Amino acid sequence: MKLFTFLTEFIKHPKHTGAIAPSSKILAKKMVDAIDFEDARYIVELGPGTGVFTREIMKRKKKHTKFILIEINEVFVRDLQKRFGDDPSVFVIHGSAEKIQTYMREIQIDKVDYVLSGLPFTSLPMEVSSRILSNVMDVLREHGEFITFQYSLIRKSFIQNFFPQVSVTKVWFNFPPAYVLDCRKEVGSAVMYGVT
Repeated sequence: MKLFTFLTEFIKHPKHTGAIAPSSKILAKKMVDAIDFEDARYIVELGPGTGVFTREIMKRKKKHTKFILIEINEVFVRDLQKRFGDDPSVFVIHGSAEKIQTYMREIQIDKVDYVLSGLPFTSLPMEVSSRILSNVMDVLREHGEFITFQYSLIRKSFIQNFFPQVSVTKVWFNFPPAYVLDCRKEVGSAVMYGVT
């Protein structure tokens, strides 16, 4: 059923959905492995979709950790609310990743430790990607991490305009194979907001 829903939403909104199949469990584990769950107070997930990464985080996160899901697709939002909305530590927000700062202010969170993203930067307009990444930079604490996956490295240099230090891991056991990009916010790092 989840695959059917995913395919339906991909056909209706290909730029927002970005893939023809949900991410694999192996990719989810690679994405989530970068998180230090002992110390994480606030985790944000952008574009959780059907919740593959969400489920992996929910398995590992501590009770005190607040987990914020920001999803633009109404069908996915309803499903996420059904499955996770009863947990008081989880916030499911129907909205755009571009407004991450606004949502954090509304729920009175100053800085977050981790931002995970399933957003398809290769198919998003560059100006939208720029706004998302600059807002992610603003909400991350010093040494916070932005973790994303992409199906190619075509946008790696673009992401490095915001996060100069990016480590890359290839995950072969996914359809299609994917790259996990772990981007750390360094203290006092200058951000170049230009689009390249």
